[in-house]
Amino acid sequence: MVSPKYHIFVCTSCRINGQQKGFCYSKGAVDLVQRFMEEIDDRDLSGEVMITNTGCFGICDKGPIVVVYPEGVWYGNVTEDDVETIVEQHIEGGLVVESLVI
Repeated sequence: MVSPKYHIFVCTSCRINGQQKGFCYSKGAVDLVQRFMEEIDDRDLSGEVMITNTGCFGICDKGPIVVVYPEGVWYGNVTEDDVETIVEQHIEGGLVVESLVI
């Protein structure tokens, strides 16, 4: 069983029928997932961090949404430029990125 230290959920507006459409998707959330994967790999954190794309969290006006567990921190309006900051400060440093919290 995989037991990561952190689990990052990224809303990609994935629908029950498998289609991806919606606000977070239209704002580049799929690219965010890819960027998180690259950043985690580049920092050799693959064994400590799991990344999962999700369906809608229901707060589309704040999207793209990223949620980090085990703390349950919700980040909103996340861009590809924010990924490095989240990984560096939150995942590696243990500090919540307050400017992105919703």
